Amino acid sequence: MSIVLETRQVTKNFGGLMAVNRVDLVVPERAIASVIGPNGAGKTTFFNCVSGFYTPEEGQIEFQGQSLVGVPPYQIARAGIARTYQNIRLFPAMTALENILVGRHSRLKTGLIGAIVRPSAAVREEQTASQYALELLDLVGLMGEANTLARNLPYGDQRRLEVARALANDPTLLMLDEPTAGMNPQETRDMMAFILRIRDEFSLTILLIEHDMRVVMGVSDQVSVLDYGVKIAEGTPAEVQANPIVIEAYLGRPTE
Repeated sequence: MSIVLETRQVTKNFGGLMAVNRVDLVVPERAIASVIGPNGAGKTTFFNCVSGFYTPEEGQIEFQGQSLVGVPPYQIARAGIARTYQNIRLFPAMTALENILVGRHSRLKTGLIGAIVRPSAAVREEQTASQYALELLDLVGLMGEANTLARNLPYGDQRRLEVARALANDPTLLMLDEPTAGMNPQETRDMMAFILRIRDEFSLTILLIEHDMRVVMGVSDQVSVLDYGVKIAEGTPAEVQANPIVIEAYLGRPTE
């Protein structure tokens, strides 16, 4: 099986704070790989390095064999990496449909002149993009909310809309930063099933940050554990769950 994402010795610091310390990670094609750890462990900083928001001080990041170090986020998105955020980052004054069309922008060929003059090819492309956006809204259960402003959607719907916007980029690697944060138990179960579904339907590789251990253990093929920026364990969900170092650092000591 081919490797979609590989990081070697990735290091990122902020002044005297070592947020990510020589992290190695290999994510195979179509795997769901979770990165877990306590608050402040460096998980989102690691995501930001992969997606181009931060440039690591040391190390290498390769996506399908090509280096991402120093590559700007928009080029990384075009290469086939899409992500969601720990804190929802929708465009609140735009409709649900418009938010998804923003995610589709990197796949459109019409430039500024075409958008102004609107030749037939540009009109067809716009219609195709809108139809695909509607299909994604239907996929996430928001077909009836196409014209609803994002800020007026319930929290769980906003989470799903953000995933739909990421899918609009036609990614090979989908990075989900705490997709079930703030969800109730039923919404969490639905999101777990949805993650597995889109992995299979879109042939995706998924890199996941998540604090809910039921989600991590329920969907992951492999789990990597960060603590103070250092990877302290890696393996299958069962292996990580039974690892005494992980139990002490993250899951908590068993009571006597």
